[in-house]
Amino acid sequence: MWKFLSLCVVGLALQASARDWWENGNFYQVYPRSFRDSNGDGVGDLNGVAQKIEYLRDLGMDGVWLSPIMKSPMSDFGYDISDYYQVQAEYGSLDDLLRLIEKAHSVGLKLILDFVPNHTSDEHEWFQKSVANDSYYRDFYVWHDGKINSETGEREPPSNWLSQFKYSAWEWNDQRQQYYLHQFGVKQPDLNYRNPNVVAAMKDVLNFWMDHGIDGFRIDAVPFLFESEIDPQTGTYPDEPVISDTSVCPDPSDWCHLQHPHTNSLPECIDMVYQWRQVIDIWKLEHNSTTKILLTEAYTSFENLMRMYGDGQRNGSHVPFNFEMLASLNKDSTAEDYRYYVKHWVDNMPDDVYANWVLGNHDNRRVASRFGPQRKDLLNIFLQTLPGISVTYNGDEYGAEDVEFSWEDTVDPQGCNADPETYQKYTRDPVRAPFRWDATANAGFSKAAKTWLPVGEGYENNNVQAQLAADNSHLKIFLAVNKLRREEPAFSGKSVDPVVVDNVLLYERNPPSGSGDSFLVVLNIGDVDVPLNLSQYAKKVGQQVEVSVSSLQSGIEPGQVVDSENFVAKAYVGYVLRLI
Repeated sequence: MWKFLSLCVVGLALQASARDWWENGNFYQVYPRSFRDSNGDGVGDLNGVAQKIEYLRDLGMDGVWLSPIMKSPMSDFGYDISDYYQVQAEYGSLDDLLRLIEKAHSVGLKLILDFVPNHTSDEHEWFQKSVANDSYYRDFYVWHDGKINSETGEREPPSNWLSQFKYSAWEWNDQRQQYYLHQFGVKQPDLNYRNPNVVAAMKDVLNFWMDHGIDGFRIDAVPFLFESEIDPQTGTYPDEPVISDTSVCPDPSDWCHLQHPHTNSLPECIDMVYQWRQVIDIWKLEHNSTTKILLTEAYTSFENLMRMYGDGQRNGSHVPFNFEMLASLNKDSTAEDYRYYVKHWVDNMPDDVYANWVLGNHDNRRVASRFGPQRKDLLNIFLQTLPGISVTYNGDEYGAEDVEFSWEDTVDPQGCNADPETYQKYTRDPVRAPFRWDATANAGFSKAAKTWLPVGEGYENNNVQAQLAADNSHLKIFLAVNKLRREEPAFSGKSVDPVVVDNVLLYERNPPSGSGDSFLVVLNIGDVDVPLNLSQYAKKVGQQVEVSVSSLQSGIEPGQVVDSENFVAKAYVGYVLRLI
């Protein structure tokens, strides 16, 4: 009897300590439109993703997040959804998606959908019924009569609120004779989350896709979900103040020209995340399922990102995207800057959650272009050796760089809303260029005569196939460091304490149980070689260390043993050193 109880206690302890599939996970963002075209129409699709699912598995990923694939008129390439329950035809069908889910699961990958809840397309049935003043849908969106200018007598928008895509966030609708709010494009009207029917409708969307096998959701634009309510004294919405230093953003039509206390990061936005977490947790319990997860996109304050995890009583996002480094680090940042943002997150996050690290996505210029191509490997080593969850944007694993486009080739609405002189400041096309698979036409992305965005130059010698065939390459380095991450207990811990020497960042990774090898990560952020006595920066360093992984330009073979007391960290080079 006692023996049986002891076994039960041990079993429960092991179960309690066992990690869920997403914890310490590796996530990969696929931009489907640019990933792989299976039918030759010049646009990537779901069957194309399915054709390359083994590649994603071999990278060592745990979850794959698809940028929007729901039905859309594509004015913002899927971020303007006209039907949350259908797949956009150029990407495939619901059956194609179901087959992709099945194939992903068969190779051990989870599939995550992009959920765009802040706004719909103006072609969505809900908006059409709201325009028509249907009694149920009338308040599904944010409407207002506007106000009369006392000097001109003309009707004008109810407030000075601006769109993320420039110009007024209010658009007049002739049929309804009111303005509607759109914090993004004119064809993307904002839903009204103060209407409980909207909240219920969006929860139904989550349940529908979980019923169809989806493993989680990346939630778009969380800080925009709620706006301040109408001021009862004025009968309109309050204006937002102009930024204190207008030289930073002098264009009064640009979103950055205003502060946003009334349209961004209201407390209700975080509460909505808690409600969505409850939906997926209930679904898991009711279906005895593996965990469904939430990843949330929020360019907001650090305090709000921490609250996104939960409030101590309610759980929130499993992965509130850590955009601190993405927004604040660049090619001019120092090792001290890197250290600060690592410590800031790890030291302040709640207990029993996981840190996450993001440097690239579909909305920002390529990591290799922002930080300098000489740091390609260093940055991948950095992301893959930090504790917690790593997120990789497709192409960053092989060191993809921005593809610059002419004004004539520009299709991103954020760029098209600018002009030929300024569009490059706004366009996101350079980071959305087609994936480079091989040296065939269109880099193996498509057999079409013309692709939706040009592939760009240089793919014949720089592509996945060529990098896999090479003795060493950016992709092989990514694979090597990810293999260490998966297999070595040292990289499963949750703590890290980086130090800085000159412009070099160093941190140890030790196995939590004490069983297994320890590693020292050395990242020379700067442009000058730095001699180091490694014994000063790691407890377990002997006279020699083994270089497990290093940047392409390091000149060191994997497995090479070097002198720890006379180590030279080369400029722009990252190293993962096994302590022996």
